[in-house]
Amino acid sequence: MPRVPDMAEPSPPSPPSSDFPAHVPMMSTEYAERVRAWHESAYAQARAEAGSLSGPGQTFDYLGRTLVVPPQVQPITGVSHLLGEAVLAEVRDTDRVLDMGTGSGVNAILAASRSTRVVAVDINPYAVEAATRNAERNGVADRIEVRHSDVFSAVDGVFDLIVFDPPFRWFAPRDELEAASTDENYRAMTTFFRAAGRHLAPGGRMLVFFGSSGDLAYLRHLVDETGFTATEIAHQSLLKEGWQVAYSTFRVVRRDGRVGWSS
Repeated sequence: MPRVPDMAEPSPPSPPSSDFPAHVPMMSTEYAERVRAWHESAYAQARAEAGSLSGPGQTFDYLGRTLVVPPQVQPITGVSHLLGEAVLAEVRDTDRVLDMGTGSGVNAILAASRSTRVVAVDINPYAVEAATRNAERNGVADRIEVRHSDVFSAVDGVFDLIVFDPPFRWFAPRDELEAASTDENYRAMTTFFRAAGRHLAPGGRMLVFFGSSGDLAYLRHLVDETGFTATEIAHQSLLKEGWQVAYSTFRVVRRDGRVGWSS
């Protein structure tokens, strides 16, 4: 696999959640309580669908790929295509790509349909193993390097495209599966945005997926605070338990004299 000279040093590991400031939701108390209640329901459903922790997990046919997802890793969902299709449309043959929080490896595998230089990272060791096996299963293992990393802690160099599907909520997770949907105090997401500029090549782009079942206002704040601008490129709304939930993929680039957020 071709290699590029490293142009940035690995970022230091982010501090444990217990040392990270408590997240103050940028929403009403009523809405925050509704987010928590919805999260509990969604987690219970995800755990039931995942099956036994010792079981084989779930198999998905998705955008022409076959993925096996163990019970401890985020599965493919009904809105995953909003990011997956954006990856297929965005990636270029010449891109060096980073898939941050790769999970099953799905977006790294999609990126490797074009790029021969893909790095996929995750803090969950089950995800690292799943991504490695799924890359082999889909015939792109020679194009993807899978690493165990806490955000950028094991990442070096710069990238033309960074893909990030962060956990939407800010609560403390109880296991690896839940950690795919909730990031205590938004430690990982905050660390990501504050370090991303050091790992983004000139003219580089990021694809970020997020939903209104998380603190979308805080995501906007991070985009503005760290000197980026975000444009919504895919959107879908679903009615869940009487609650209208919106999911979006954003194309994020360095700010160039523009307002930080647009849709």
